[in-house]
Amino acid sequence: MSRLHGTKDFWLGALRTEGPTFEAAITEAQPDLRVPSCPDWTVTDLVHHLGSVYQWVRGVVGQGNTGVPDRRTVPEGLPTGPAAVEWWRTEYDQLMAVLDRLDPEAPAWNWAPQPKKVGFWHRRMAHETAVHRWDAQMAVAAGEPLEAKLAADGISEVLDTWLPAGRRASEQGWHGVVQLVAADAGQEWYLRLRGTGVALLDTDTILDTDDHHARAHLSGTASDLLLALWGRVGFDALDVAGDASLLDGLRVH
Repeated sequence: MSRLHGTKDFWLGALRTEGPTFEAAITEAQPDLRVPSCPDWTVTDLVHHLGSVYQWVRGVVGQGNTGVPDRRTVPEGLPTGPAAVEWWRTEYDQLMAVLDRLDPEAPAWNWAPQPKKVGFWHRRMAHETAVHRWDAQMAVAAGEPLEAKLAADGISEVLDTWLPAGRRASEQGWHGVVQLVAADAGQEWYLRLRGTGVALLDTDTILDTDDHHARAHLSGTASDLLLALWGRVGFDALDVAGDASLLDGLRVH
């Protein structure tokens, strides 16, 4: 099977690694330094974004129900300079405490077409933090790849969560099957693009019915694949074969 089946411990372990690494990068960076991979943001903007995401998610998972929460915003009047790093660390520590004590099977709202359970947020926060850790490191010219198994699960999250939820970077429609291969993680994925819809295909049964032959092939390290899906690097940084125009249908925002 193409997808990594993550667990609470797996995602919390990633958060325990990625959080301190993010903090080290933002501590080193000048607060007004631009983030190359998020050109509209300074390092301070990045810190405020991630910390406010943590704050909002704590409220979502802490309700104990699947009710739709208020829309997330970045609060006004957040600290700047070294105080912003301290504020972020407080938000991170509080998020970790909440996620650590919660059962991933407990009810919690999410925005995706899948079960409304806390585990969604264990996974989401691990990948949110990992990608923004990379962003923060890029600001100080020290970007390190994402760990292969974590990145592979992040690819699966894009394909089984973000794209089915309609969170594409572009609303244009695409038609065809794309194969993605992360050799360093020993995983592959087949995704059928159906205009504005998508279907992640089971590789065990992929040739059982219709013609599922891929029109486009994308391969590279799991880290580079995930970063490309998030628009952090270009698809030309990977090995591409076939109809490259389909690849834009894989990008999310």
